[in-house]
Amino acid sequence: MATHSERADVRFVDAGPVRLAYETAGDPGAPPLLLLHALGKDATDWHTVLPAFARHWHVYVPDLRGHGRSDWPGTYSFELMRDDVLGFLNALGIARASLVGHSLGGVVSYLLAAGHPERVDRLVLEEAPPPFPRQPSAPARPDHPVPYDWPVVPAIKAQVDTPDPAWPGLLDGITARTLLVAGGAASQLRQDWIAEMAGRIPGGRLVTIPAGHRVHETAPEAFTEAVTGFLRER
Repeated sequence: MATHSERADVRFVDAGPVRLAYETAGDPGAPPLLLLHALGKDATDWHTVLPAFARHWHVYVPDLRGHGRSDWPGTYSFELMRDDVLGFLNALGIARASLVGHSLGGVVSYLLAAGHPERVDRLVLEEAPPPFPRQPSAPARPDHPVPYDWPVVPAIKAQVDTPDPAWPGLLDGITARTLLVAGGAASQLRQDWIAEMAGRIPGGRLVTIPAGHRVHETAPEAFTEAVTGFLRER
């Protein structure tokens, strides 16, 4: 059973132009750790692994713009989400934190680490889409209500399919110690491209956990062991 400090507490904060909902858990005196979710998810997606991280860190888990309980402003991009997370850190007085980002959250994380290296201690990218062009395809809108603002999907997918040509170069400038978690052959992402990302980030480290795209959900123990070990390394 989770202790009180391991349970999530839901709060809200104005992070620049948007109001973000976030969950927090762990000792407020512990080092800060942000968990950033994937497209179409929200903070609750991390509940399986949150207690493991809350034992060592003060964990913050925001709903990104257009998702869950945060504002749905109708305008979406990776850059806007990066700026929201920076505003989140500023609003809460967090000078420097470690980041764990899954998929969409991974891209947001490496853009923040590249643009504001002084704010990021360590960086974990779980199945983050590599910044290399791929064949575009149109997303199909579900015929049932979803817990996110639908326009976020085509906006983000367009950037995943046709990323900014400057993004690969940003990887070269990341100074945070970085771990890339790949999901292996069951993932829809090209694993050789994730390996290339790891090679571009100075000192980047790659671990493959053959669990598909949602490693933290399908192999939570292996995920938390790998990530916790990396984050706690001296």
